[in-house]
Amino acid sequence: MNNTSKDKALIRSYFDHQSLVNSDIESFNDFLAKEMNSIIEDNKVIEPTIIPQNIDSFKIKFDKIWVTKPEITEADGSKRNIYPAEARLRKLTYSAPMYVEVSAHINDVQRESLVTQVGNMPIMVRSANCHLHKLSREELIAKGEDPEDPGGYFIINGTEKVLVHIEDLAPNRPLVEQDSTTEKFIGKIFSEHASFKIPHTLEKGSDGIFYLTFTRVKRIPLIIVLKALGMLKDEDIMKAVSTSKLYDEVVVNLYEYAAIKTQDEAIDTMARKIGITQTKEIRVERMREIVDKYLLPHLGLTEDVRLQKVHNLCKLVKKYILVSNGELPVDDKDHYMNKKLKLSGDLLSDLLRVNFKVLISDLLYNFQRIVKRGKFPSMKAIIREKLLTQRIDSALATGNWVGGRKGISQRIQRLNFLETVSHLQRVVSPLSASQENFEARALHATHLGRLCPIETPEGTNIGLRKNLSLLASISQDSPEEEALKLAKTLGMRAMW
Repeated sequence: MNNTSKDKALIRSYFDHQSLVNSDIESFNDFLAKEMNSIIEDNKVIEPTIIPQNIDSFKIKFDKIWVTKPEITEADGSKRNIYPAEARLRKLTYSAPMYVEVSAHINDVQRESLVTQVGNMPIMVRSANCHLHKLSREELIAKGEDPEDPGGYFIINGTEKVLVHIEDLAPNRPLVEQDSTTEKFIGKIFSEHASFKIPHTLEKGSDGIFYLTFTRVKRIPLIIVLKALGMLKDEDIMKAVSTSKLYDEVVVNLYEYAAIKTQDEAIDTMARKIGITQTKEIRVERMREIVDKYLLPHLGLTEDVRLQKVHNLCKLVKKYILVSNGELPVDDKDHYMNKKLKLSGDLLSDLLRVNFKVLISDLLYNFQRIVKRGKFPSMKAIIREKLLTQRIDSALATGNWVGGRKGISQRIQRLNFLETVSHLQRVVSPLSASQENFEARALHATHLGRLCPIETPEGTNIGLRKNLSLLASISQDSPEEEALKLAKTLGMRAMW
């Protein structure tokens, strides 16, 4: 066999075992298997404010959530499986029932537990929950499907919809940039936890003091924040920033706030600087809550991770000093190392997380309304099944997503097979098409092999709407625990 024949055999073998939309299908499978339950975990216990007078406490607990395979309920009430071809012809949504296990606890004793349907989840064609999964060519043809069709899209009211990949800055990464107008250096971290993403900004004032900004905390001296998190010794702060050399910049900051000796004093100083005006006890308690919940939330929301937050802030200071001294280059936002692609699973996760909170608000309203009438409702009576279904279907049908984003869901283009494959691999930048953004539109060396250097539209969207390369695959998020476990086996030691 000559080299050309070997190459052809290799390429054919690759496409026999790999689909062009594998990454998207994996992302959706991961959403159904893991992400949905993590959303439930974040909203596990609900406590209504209005409860019957004869009981001390009432809690509603969500235990787990799962999705079955697509089915349809006919006019006579009978249920049966539905396949994509029928959904297209009858203008139906190809979706599967979504069940949740919910229990009621009166005075911390479980009284009622049931499994109920909370809505329907649209199912991606060819995903693990699709009826076409792992069917042979002959079986696919028998079901009215094209065996060459890669899947990776949804069917909403008979229309095929694709969720385009969203390109965004990678969260939880310390970046140091230089402002083009003032030429000042700025350190940034976009800390992402569940549904919210909090920007943190580090800058150095003309007085040599480092200031940190996050959420409603504006320009707080960094040393006060470090002391509020529990690192009180000046020597420990210096070691956390660097063990190799003494930075004059840090000494100036330590000298300026040497008078703050205790953690409570530092927290109180922060509270007064941001304008909390209650008594000292309430002021300190509120500030503690803000620090735990909104300062680097990706590391955790509890007191026991405060030292981790200190060390991460010190790493950002070290990087800031090295970049401002010219020892390290400024971070390139357009380098693909600093980017993340949001696939179908991530987008649906954002959508479900927001709408599940809407379902909980509706559930509480229904419960409290019935309790005010002097009755005690069952769980089945207060969960509206159609609410989640309507909101999810509406987002997929219109393309209007949470966070005010538009055009996320698009009608798939079927003019020819190549255009269909191209549309399934579309990558869209959230930057505005009406602004220049020259650097973001330009071809970057790190795009090669990942994004197609040729396929991008002319006009206002040039460089903002791109396509994945033919053989590009996207890795899924791996759990941090596994990465840390591997790092520790290779000899990494924790600093805290």
